[in-house]
Amino acid sequence: MSGANDQTEVSGANDQTEVSDDSGKKIVTQRGLWFEEFETGVVYQHRPGRTITEADNVLFTTLTMNTQALHLDAAFSDALPPFNQRLVNSMFTLSTLVGLSVAQLTQGTIVGNLGFGEVAFPKPLFHGDTLYAETEVTDKRESKSRPGEGIVTFAHTGRNQHGDIVATASRKTMVRKRPQEERR
Repeated sequence: MSGANDQTEVSGANDQTEVSDDSGKKIVTQRGLWFEEFETGVVYQHRPGRTITEADNVLFTTLTMNTQALHLDAAFSDALPPFNQRLVNSMFTLSTLVGLSVAQLTQGTIVGNLGFGEVAFPKPLFHGDTLYAETEVTDKRESKSRPGEGIVTFAHTGRNQHGDIVATASRKTMVRKRPQEERR
């Protein structure tokens, strides 16, 4: 019987590198996906989520030299409608949204980010909110100039604990192809 929590497994997705050490123990190394493992149209839900604290917001905001009172000054923010409270820095939201995807998608397989586009923050995050992330692979192509790599485009979506979309972003990345010695 099919249920609401049924999930389709993607063949090859997050297969781990397995080797044996000198004692014969099997060792599994966590990694992201090789270029060949990405499929357009697949949506990855990244768990666990990340509950955002006041300390997270203040630290990120001050480390990045952002003096915006909406992030730092409770008395100022509490007096201003429509939110009447401090907002989580949107750049922290974006960074965390992308960061939540790393272990599942690009850990150790990414060459680098090529760019971001269409970034939006339809609703704010507040201290105590939990950010959940999902990523859809929207495009992929082999690199024309780098034969061992490919370009993968992601559509990241961040939701709070109520399911409200709080951030979206598209991101292009350069991803390594599976090494020759690991190809089946």
